[in-house]
Amino acid sequence: MDIAKAIRDIEAEVGRVSPVQKFLLGTDGSVTQLLESITGKNVVIRTLVQQVVPADRAAADNLSIAEGDPVNHRVVEIRTGDDGEVLIYAISDTPLARLSPEFKDDLMRADIPIGRIIKQHHIEARREILNARITPATEETGRVFGICKNEPVLSRQYQIIHDKKPLIFIEEQFPYNRFLDTRRVVVCTPSRVHVTLIDLHGGSGRVDGGIGIALDEPGILIEAELSPVLSVNGGDAALQERVGRIATGVLEALGAGGSVAITVRNHYPAHIGLGSGSQVGLAVARAIAELHGRHLPVKELAKLVGRGGTSGIGTAAFEYGGFIVDGGHTFGAGGEKADFRPSAASRGVSPPPIIARHEFPADWKILLAIPDVPAGASGNIETDIFKAHCPVPLDEVRALSHEILMRMLPGIASHDLDLFGSSVNAVQGLGFKKVELSLQPPQVTGLLPVLRDAGAAGAGLSSFGPAIYAVGDTGMSAIEQAARSFMQEQGGGTTLLTTARNRGAAVRVA
Repeated sequence: MDIAKAIRDIEAEVGRVSPVQKFLLGTDGSVTQLLESITGKNVVIRTLVQQVVPADRAAADNLSIAEGDPVNHRVVEIRTGDDGEVLIYAISDTPLARLSPEFKDDLMRADIPIGRIIKQHHIEARREILNARITPATEETGRVFGICKNEPVLSRQYQIIHDKKPLIFIEEQFPYNRFLDTRRVVVCTPSRVHVTLIDLHGGSGRVDGGIGIALDEPGILIEAELSPVLSVNGGDAALQERVGRIATGVLEALGAGGSVAITVRNHYPAHIGLGSGSQVGLAVARAIAELHGRHLPVKELAKLVGRGGTSGIGTAAFEYGGFIVDGGHTFGAGGEKADFRPSAASRGVSPPPIIARHEFPADWKILLAIPDVPAGASGNIETDIFKAHCPVPLDEVRALSHEILMRMLPGIASHDLDLFGSSVNAVQGLGFKKVELSLQPPQVTGLLPVLRDAGAAGAGLSSFGPAIYAVGDTGMSAIEQAARSFMQEQGGGTTLLTTARNRGAAVRVA
């Protein structure tokens, strides 16, 4: 293959590839020796999988053997011997019929580099590179390298040819943010379900309060590095403008010289009820602060980007993850707030205190169903809704507070899905959540009974929607199919089956 062209294609997709990365993608020599030269450290092999398996169709094609022929399948980490940093994740397949008994013994003995085995047995061989590409990190490669799922990973596949036949097929992977020659910060955030605001009456002297759940997917993934000029890549023009505006404000607030280059690797739409505004703002603020050596608390980051002035769920999801309840703000003369406003219109108001935080049960699943309807309320429209519908009746605030304290929280604490789900259902008819639902089209509200009838323990509207969420443990495939069928009849929509995220945003300096 033309490795130079492959690298140009990679750079067009992901950005600049460093000279060291080019060496690793294009070398036809010993990777272990090259890594020792690059790192100045002893490099060792840790075998994760070593087993003889029948060749599947892909392995048969890669090795020019018959499907079903026995191959040695090996998965290894190539890591530094000093600190155990994983440098390369490699998968290899070797047809046993082409091996001498001595070579086979060494190959199947764990933790010996393949290049060293070839050298020890004086085998004349050459490496033929088949491809070099960029792929998103899977959960497995994310765990191995300590990176975020969907973070870009550089990958190459090649054959070791002996006696004109493939002796070994190998795929090697390493993170794009490894072996670079610039310092950058990577931030990977959760999203969140916003279950409800608690008190938009204000008679107690406090207002707002919120309940939410951090989600593992979808999420925001950005990379940032210092740059002479501000640049934003990735996403559409609207997202780039938004990120650039946030970055400009943060740089000015920090008094930071120079600028930054930001790449958005993963994102999800704004104004669908999953809190992308908070997560994008906090991710950009965290990245810029870290680049300038400023390790600021999340509350300070939130103030920099004007988030958390009504609900604290987005900032708490970024910081802690899990199931979260915030305590709202002081209200009235001399309070933090004197009127009813959404977070976007509450700049300068600090995020509220977190009064409860629980691990969300790992075996509970969350289905997101997002109908193809106009985006949820935002900006002036959202502000006008607060003005028109607040204060909400005090008796509904009291009923909602009792529902949260005596059913929802105990449901989480005692791992009682039926109790938690029935509480989610009850919340839909109380307080400001009832207002939010009343403003939704039938394509949204009609999903709730569909999901419950299909077996969901609970279903609700997230924030101003249009995202609907359903909670369950088993039978989620049937619930997802019911949602898809309903939305298809109503004009379309998307679904995503995910889980809660019981940790906050991941931040790494690469």
